[in-house]
Amino acid sequence: MKPRRPGRRHRTYLTTATRYALTEHLRNRFAMVLMALFIPVWTALAFWSVPDTRTRFRLRATGNLLTPHGNQLTEITGALNAVTLIIGFMMFAASFAGGRFDRRLALAGYPRTHLVLAKLTSLMLASAAVAAYTTALTCAFWEPEQPALLAAALFLAGITYGALGVAFGSLLRREVEGMFAVVMTSVIDLALQNPLYSSSSNGGIVRYLPSYGAMQAATGAGFSTTPLPKYLAIQAGWFAVAALVGLLAFHIRTRNSLGRPRPHVIAPSTADATRQAEARPSGT
Repeated sequence: MKPRRPGRRHRTYLTTATRYALTEHLRNRFAMVLMALFIPVWTALAFWSVPDTRTRFRLRATGNLLTPHGNQLTEITGALNAVTLIIGFMMFAASFAGGRFDRRLALAGYPRTHLVLAKLTSLMLASAAVAAYTTALTCAFWEPEQPALLAAALFLAGITYGALGVAFGSLLRREVEGMFAVVMTSVIDLALQNPLYSSSSNGGIVRYLPSYGAMQAATGAGFSTTPLPKYLAIQAGWFAVAALVGLLAFHIRTRNSLGRPRPHVIAPSTADATRQAEARPSGT
C-alpha cells in the first residue's frame, strides 16, 4: 500500500474536523429553533412595534444627515442583534460542550491547527447562512439601498461574535456565564449605537465597540448609496482581534494535553516486591 501523501492527509484531517464541527451546530436544536423563529419574530417586532416617525441623525460613516423611518432603523439594529446573539451562542455552545473532546483529540495527536481551521470554517459557513437569511427577511419588510452591503455587515458582525463565543466557551467554566456574557455584550454594544434610543450613538466611545464597523456599514446600506469598505475593514479588524483571543483561549485550554509526560506507574505486584527487597537485611 502506498503511503498517504502529506497534503492528502492534511485535507482529511481538516475535512473530518469541519464535518464534526458542522454536525455539532446542526445538532444544536435550540440554535436551529432560534434561527427559524427568533430572527423573523424579532425582525417583525422591531419593524411593527416602533412608529415609522422619521429620526434625524448624522451618520458618522458618510457625514450625511439622514432621516430614516424609526422602525426601519430599529429593524437594522434588531437584525444585527439577532445575528450576533445566534452566532455567538452557537460557537459558545460548540466550544463549551466540545472542550473535553478537543483535549482528547489533541492528546491523541490530532493537529490543533486543523481543529482551529475547522472551527473557523464552520463559523464562516454558519455566519454566511444566517446573514443571508436575515437580509432576505429584512428585504421582505422594506428595501434597503444596498442589500449586499447589509449582508456583508451582518456576516462580519456574526463572525466577530462567533469568535468571541469561542473565547467565552474556552475560558468560562459554567454555561450560564457564557450565555450571559454573549447576551450582555451584544445588547450593550448595539443599544449604545441605536440613535433612536441612545443620545451617545455618535459619541466617541461607540467607535471602540465590537460591532461599530458593522453598525455603520449596515445603517449606510439601509439609507445611503455610498459604498463603505472602510467600515467593513474596521469590522474585519475586530474579527481578527476576537479570533486571536479565541485562538489563545483554545490554546490555553488544550495545551495541557500536549507534551505532558505520563506519570510512571508501578504495578502493585512490582511495588510490593520492591518494598520487600528494601526491607530485607543486607547479606541475606
